[in-house]
Amino acid sequence: MYVSGEESAEQIKLRADRLNINNEKLLFLAETDIDQVENALEKEEPDFVIIDSVQTMYSEEITSSPGSVSQVREITARIMKMCKQKQITTIIIGHVTKDGNIAGPRVLEHMVDTVLYLEGERYFSYRILRGVKNRFGSTNEIGMFEMRNEGLQEITDPSSVLISEREEAATGSVIVASLEGTRPILLELQSLATPTVFGLPRRTANGIDYNRLVLLMAVLEKRAGMNLGSQDVYLNIVGGMKVNEPALDLGIILSVASSYKNKSIPENVAVIGEVGLTGEVRYVNMIEKRIKEAEKLGYQKVLIPESNKKVLKESYKLDIIGVKNVIEALNHLKLKETKGF
Repeated sequence: MYVSGEESAEQIKLRADRLNINNEKLLFLAETDIDQVENALEKEEPDFVIIDSVQTMYSEEITSSPGSVSQVREITARIMKMCKQKQITTIIIGHVTKDGNIAGPRVLEHMVDTVLYLEGERYFSYRILRGVKNRFGSTNEIGMFEMRNEGLQEITDPSSVLISEREEAATGSVIVASLEGTRPILLELQSLATPTVFGLPRRTANGIDYNRLVLLMAVLEKRAGMNLGSQDVYLNIVGGMKVNEPALDLGIILSVASSYKNKSIPENVAVIGEVGLTGEVRYVNMIEKRIKEAEKLGYQKVLIPESNKKVLKESYKLDIIGVKNVIEALNHLKLKETKGF
């Protein structure tokens, strides 16, 4: 049963026709009164219920407006009580703000058993279903989907999709291995370093923290002697993905260096590693999963921290290069010829 407080039956029918949904077992109810919703659930006893959305539902026993703390608490409590008694799986949809947080009172997240966020950028077709709370299992799994004319379609191999349009011998481009929960995903990092026309150089970061880019550029200037003070630097993660994990650090540094030196990084190379302020390449977690993902997609070489290479137990078909610091990584890719550190 699909309970909609947002749209009428006619509006939902138009969307169902567009998505070619014709299911005799699908029931629809356009209602915002929780009493009427409860009566329908008792009468039909469906196996699966969707409430869209909790901010539109109200109870006449409470005088406050729909979407308030008291209304959301009462509506959620009544839905959970009935559905748990009758063993009905229920999804309660809540609005989110521009920042991606659930709109209004956060009490909704505390009351339910599982909280799932459907994340995505406005101008990109990819969506990530991420669990942030789960009383029944792990929150380390994600689902990745693409919005198409026929609705959301599952992406079974996100790595190949995100790096499929990479140009050959493009400077500033590098492949990095990220983790979304416990799922490895290969991403393409692109950097552009160009002489600034103003006195103050610009730095722009899409997909990573801006301060992280500035910090890593300072490491590159201090430890590798690259004069980036006269360069505007732009960094982008292809596909609109947002990643905060430190395992992308080495890839960011090599990407910026590649664009600055105007030398391309070989297409068959993937990069993994966290970088410290002294320029050392530090240990990252779940290195085996990242290497296997690169191996699966046909990469022939991967740069990883030396500390990770020492503890590897399995053998791989691709060439694994351990680096202790950014100088070794730059020298290996011939982005800077230097012997010192």
